[in-house]
Amino acid sequence: MSKSIMIQGTMSNAGKSLLAAGLCRIFHQDGYKVAPFKSQNMALNSFITEEGLEMGRAQVMQAEAAGIRPHVYMNPILLKPTNDMGSQVIVNGEVLGNMSARDYFTYKKKLIPDIKKAYETLASEYDIIVLEGAGSPAEINLKADDLVNMGMAKLAKAPVLLAGDIDRGGVFAQLVGTVSLLEPDEQARIKGLIINKFRGDKTILDPGIRMLEERTGIPVVGVIPYMQIDVEDEDSLSERLVGNGAVEAVDIAVIRLPRIANFTDFNILESLSGVSVRYVKSVDELKNPDMILLPGTKNTMRDLLWLRQNGLEAAILKAHQAGTVIFGICGGFQMLGRSLSDPLGVEEGGELRGIGLLPMDTVFAGEKTRTRVSGRTGEMPGPLSGLSGLSVEGYEIHMGVSTFSEERHPMTELIDAVTGERKTDGGAQEEGVYGTYVHGFFDRQEIAHAVVRGLAAKKGLDFDAAPQMDYQEYKETQYDILADTLRRHLDMDVVYRILEEGTDDED
Repeated sequence: MSKSIMIQGTMSNAGKSLLAAGLCRIFHQDGYKVAPFKSQNMALNSFITEEGLEMGRAQVMQAEAAGIRPHVYMNPILLKPTNDMGSQVIVNGEVLGNMSARDYFTYKKKLIPDIKKAYETLASEYDIIVLEGAGSPAEINLKADDLVNMGMAKLAKAPVLLAGDIDRGGVFAQLVGTVSLLEPDEQARIKGLIINKFRGDKTILDPGIRMLEERTGIPVVGVIPYMQIDVEDEDSLSERLVGNGAVEAVDIAVIRLPRIANFTDFNILESLSGVSVRYVKSVDELKNPDMILLPGTKNTMRDLLWLRQNGLEAAILKAHQAGTVIFGICGGFQMLGRSLSDPLGVEEGGELRGIGLLPMDTVFAGEKTRTRVSGRTGEMPGPLSGLSGLSVEGYEIHMGVSTFSEERHPMTELIDAVTGERKTDGGAQEEGVYGTYVHGFFDRQEIAHAVVRGLAAKKGLDFDAAPQMDYQEYKETQYDILADTLRRHLDMDVVYRILEEGTDDED
C-alpha cells in the first residue's frame, strides 16, 4: 500500500489545491508514482475523463502535475451548487441527483463506501497519495460526520500539513484557533504547519513562528511566498475573476455570470502576449472589447435573467451591432439562441426568451450529456474565418439539447469518444456570432492564435508578430516553477520524514 500525506487549510482558498499540486510535482520529479485525492469537492469547474465521467478540475490539475492522466477515483464526490441552498451531487463521475444542503448532510454517510473504494484503488496502484481537504477541519458543526478533512485523514491513516493564509491576515489566530478546536487525536495527526502566501521579509515573521510552535507544539515546516503561478483554478474564488485589469491591444471581455462554470476555457487566451482577458459583471466594466465571451454556467436560465436585469444583455446586443465578436460556450452558447425551454424543471422550469443572436432553440433534458470529443472546425464565416479546418479537442457537459431552425455554419465536426458517434456542433454567423458546446475549444494554440489573429486583423493589427507558445509545454513549465518554489521554502527533508513515519494509527 502507498504512503499518504494530506494538505488541510484553515479556511477555503488557503492554497490547499496549489500546495497539493506542488507536492505531486515534487514527488513525480523524485521518481515516485504519485496521485492526488480529494474525497469531496465543491466546484463548478469540472472535467470529463476519457471514460465520459465527471470530476473536479482541481484534481485534474494535480494529476497533470503528477504526470498521470486524471481518473474519477481521484475525486469520487463532486458537488456542483445549483443555488445558495443545494447542489447537484455527482458520485464516481455520474449524477446522483440534486439535493438540498440539509438532505445531503443527512445522506452523505452512505457515500463512505464509495470514498473508501476510490482511495483504496489508488493506494494499490501508486507509491504516494497526496490528499487535499476542503474548507476547514475545525467546522465544529460538521466535524461529527466529516468525510473530507480529519475523517478522511483517519480513513487514509494520513499525516496532515495544515496551511494558513497570511495574505488575508490573522494567520497565527487561524492556525492556533484551528488546532485548538480539534480533538486531541486530530491535533496529534497534524505533523506540520505551513504559512502560505507570504509577502515580505521572513525575518520579521520569525518571532511569531517561534511563538506559534510553542503554542501548538507543532513545527512550522514552511513559509511559502505569494506565488504568481499560472495553473488552473478550482472555483469562483479564483483571483483571476477579481477586477478588470488593463486593456491590451486585443481586448476580450468574459461575462462573469453569477454561476460561472469552467472559466478555465479561457486560460490560454490569458497567457498570450498583447491580449487582455477581463471578467466583467456590469455594463460599466464592459467598455469596448474586441470580443465578448459568454461562458458556461450551472444555471443558464437564471444567469440569463441576471444578464437581462442588470443591462448586460442590452449592452451585448449594442456591441454586436457595432461589430464586436460574440462567442458563447456551453451555457453561454445556449443563451445566444432564440429560446430556452425547461419542461422537466431541470433548471427553473417554463420557457425563456434567449438573446436571439443564433437561430436556435434549446430544450433542457433530464439526462446530462457527458463526453469527450475530437474533430475539426467547420468553414467559419465572418471575422474568425481563420478558424476554419483546424483540429479541435475537448469535452461536453450539459443538460440542454439545441436545435437550429435555419441553415447555419457548424462550428465543429466531431467524433464522440464515448459512443463513436459523428456529429456537428455549434453554429456561426457571418455577422460575428459563434457558439459551441465544446469546453476546451481554445486550448490548442493554433485555435487560440487564429481567434486572436482574427480580432487583431479586424482593427488593423498584426498578431503574427507575437511570440508563439505551446500551451501544454507552458503548463509543464508552470508546474516546474511551482515545485521549485516549494523546494526552496518547504523543508522537504521534514516532509519526507513525515511521509515515512506516517501516523500512530493501529492497523
